[in-house]
Amino acid sequence: MIFGSISYLNLLPFQLFLKQTLPTQTQQALYYRRDVPSQINQAFHKRQVNAAFISSVTSARCRCTDLGIIANGAVRSVFVLQGDQEIDTDSASSNVLAHILGLQGKVLIGDKALRYYLAGGEGIDLAQRWKEETGLPFVFARLCYNGYDERIKDLAMKFTKQKVRIPQYILKREAKAKGITPQELTWYLEHIHYKMDYKAKRSLKLFLRKSARS
Repeated sequence: MIFGSISYLNLLPFQLFLKQTLPTQTQQALYYRRDVPSQINQAFHKRQVNAAFISSVTSARCRCTDLGIIANGAVRSVFVLQGDQEIDTDSASSNVLAHILGLQGKVLIGDKALRYYLAGGEGIDLAQRWKEETGLPFVFARLCYNGYDERIKDLAMKFTKQKVRIPQYILKREAKAKGITPQELTWYLEHIHYKMDYKAKRSLKLFLRKSARS
């Protein structure tokens, strides 16, 4: 099985969950393709990967689980910055969200956006603005699949039922690689949710409806 994995810190708990949960033999047969959201989207739709967290804006006609990358308010890693209009080529959903919200400026997402914020940078947090306008959380990505259906659905269900603990050595390693502190990484992950409840599903439907009109 080939799993498309977004190379951002917001998926660290799920990536660790796979390593902790899957038997050694299964792990050896599992291949990862790590990339930015826009490239993972393309790989998934070309069936170059069997499952992936793909951008929500591209997921309307896909087979998906109830796992997503969700922020109920400020996410601190998706911004529109003051200045000339410019999309983030790593993104899909965030570029569309900025357009739907009528925001002008430079879209900045992912770990680079988190570092920008932690360094004192200012901008409009897109998840916060969506929450202010709709009262709903925002779903940035969904775990979808085009093969290994039962295995992926089973993994998704298990992930929602257990709390993943990140060992200190992994926190330190990942934080150092991204240029932040372990404390900042832990704080950031507190703003990310994965289980799609009824509000998240309502939000997704609203976003897809608006994106289809934009």
